[in-house]
Amino acid sequence: MLSHTLVDEKLIACANRFPVQSIYRWQDNIENEAEVMLTCKTLASNLDRVVSRVKELHSYDVPEIIALPILGGSKDYLDWVEENSSSKSGN
Repeated sequence: MLSHTLVDEKLIACANRFPVQSIYRWQDNIENEAEVMLTCKTLASNLDRVVSRVKELHSYDVPEIIALPILGGSKDYLDWVEENSSSKSGN
């Protein structure tokens, strides 16, 4: 599973999986598909590696990969994200 691999490789600290219904255009057709959206928590410094790894593992030709900034949050939680998505923390 993609999320498990990313956590195991310490590219991300956590992934949340959400079932979604997606309607989109692909190869001149309108598609309506049940999909799973992953929200991954990681460091900005890991973004290029996460993007590369998702592209390697994902079955789609063009998986949705976007990055949103973390503007703030619980220091304890943000420290945990840093500790668990960094190869410097013992991996």
